Amino acid sequence: MSIKDAITSKLTQALSPVELTVIDESDHHRGHGGWREGGETHFNVKVVSDAFAGKSRVERHRMVNALLADELAGRVHALALSAKAPGE
Repeated sequence: MSIKDAITSKLTQALSPVELTVIDESDHHRGHGGWREGGETHFNVKVVSDAFAGKSRVERHRMVNALLADELAGRVHALALSAKAPGE
């Protein structure tokens, strides 16, 4: 399973998002720190979920970071994240 697929699967299972976009932006970072041959090092994630209602931006990011701890400890070097509740 690709890292993109793992991110998508974990966030879908845990957050039941109404919107989820996972983009591998590794090619934009070729030659920069953390980039590796084969990509899957830099991701941009947009997730909209009821699970974020009433939570601060920091709390939302901590939730996602905890769900993706294995990926962030491994190959993923950078994660740009937008985490919102529906209607925001």
